[in-house]
Amino acid sequence: MNSKNKVYIFDTTLRDGEQVPGCQLNTVEKIQLAKALEGLGVDVIEAGFPVSSPGDFNSVREISKAVTWPTICALTRAVEKDIDVAADALKYAKRKRIHTGIGTSDYHIRYKFNSNEEEILERAVHAVKYAKKYVEDVEFYAEDAGRTDNAYLARVVEAVIKAGATVVNIPDTTGYCLPGEYGAKIQYLFDHVDGIENAIISTHCHNDLGMATANTMAGILHGARQVEVTINGVGERAGNTALEEIVMILKAHKELQLETGINTTKIHQVSRDVSSLMNMPVQPNKAIVGRNAFAHSSGIHQDGVLKNTLTYEIIDPKDIGLDNNSIVLTARSGHAALKHRLEVLGIKLTPEKLDQVYSEFLKLADKKKEINDDDILVLAGADRAESHHIKLEYLQATSGVGIHPIASIGLDIAGEKFEAAATGNGPVDAAINALRQIIRRDMVIKDFTIQNITRGSNDACKVHMQVEHEGRGYYGFATNTDIVTASVECFLDCVNKFVRK
Repeated sequence: MNSKNKVYIFDTTLRDGEQVPGCQLNTVEKIQLAKALEGLGVDVIEAGFPVSSPGDFNSVREISKAVTWPTICALTRAVEKDIDVAADALKYAKRKRIHTGIGTSDYHIRYKFNSNEEEILERAVHAVKYAKKYVEDVEFYAEDAGRTDNAYLARVVEAVIKAGATVVNIPDTTGYCLPGEYGAKIQYLFDHVDGIENAIISTHCHNDLGMATANTMAGILHGARQVEVTINGVGERAGNTALEEIVMILKAHKELQLETGINTTKIHQVSRDVSSLMNMPVQPNKAIVGRNAFAHSSGIHQDGVLKNTLTYEIIDPKDIGLDNNSIVLTARSGHAALKHRLEVLGIKLTPEKLDQVYSEFLKLADKKKEINDDDILVLAGADRAESHHIKLEYLQATSGVGIHPIASIGLDIAGEKFEAAATGNGPVDAAINALRQIIRRDMVIKDFTIQNITRGSNDACKVHMQVEHEGRGYYGFATNTDIVTASVECFLDCVNKFVRK
């Protein structure tokens, strides 16, 4: 890969992304995500801000030990003590970088530092030279560069490159810039900074006005070759540029002839890992990794996608690690979508029967927002639970204040009866533990979602589950007014897909 065509991915999920209130990670969780990021293929992992806390220091140190290929980066202010501590934290890193910097906008110079341009310039140069004593790879950030006068910014950038900075970060810290403005700023630097070819120019854009991805792309198109991003776009306030968006934009727009080292098939799983560990759900309509990113509910769209995915999809879902697109059945869906879903469920109908089922489907779709697989099977005259090899005979679960949850379960497996009882962290956990005693297979629940269908205390719930068995994922669905029963039936739906008669 030509170096001019390589865009380096600098992931700051563990530093900037983790600054979201309520999303803090412990060291073990950070190591888990760092390894996932290494598997994803990121070039640089910003592991933390070591001087900020003993926990951050320890996380940077342990990640340095656990990760081999990416450069491990530690953030500092333009303060000698910060740099000393960062260098210590990076002691075990195979590839290490110190990321130091200072605010360069009038807002920062006057109100944050009560200083002047010349003094800030001197501090910037001193910080880079001081960091250079510890590591060869030094990145400098000009905080609030988005609102910094371009002429002064160019002076700072030129000075820190001469001082030894290998990467210079141009952050739009407040997410203020328009894409054209940010792109022009990057271009200005390339036109006015002597020696700019001796460093990589980096973007670091925030999403306060919803322009982080657009600004980052503008920076790339004007010569920036490192992008500072986070998984799912997590980060302070409205978040940072999303890694998955930039990577897939470059993958989709091959005419740009720009590449990253990211293994895109791992994007979906890493996105889920970050969402789970940070307890931050991904919004359904989030680009690339949202639940609806490859979902089609319009009848016209569904028909087009079923004929050729390129009609409405510019990215193959498999490219990010998804098995397929999702055809969501609603009142706007057509015959083609219903027929496709029935065939996926193993049911083929004559054209006449399909017309009848479609007529009933539309009536039901007018009453419900979405039609699930159970609805479709009932409409088609097939009850999935009845055809199961393993069936639920009975279930009794007990829990409450001061009572240890316990569940008893009875299964019918090809006509033979089995019973078991178990305890758990709650009634659902206890019931599934009892079920595991009977099935005796290595089954790991990878995803477990409960959604309400109606409203009120007699609410019917829908349970979605993914169970992994021998390296393969199996999806299950169930509905019931009882959450415990729905959960067990959903688990059994998964199990029935890999247990042969």
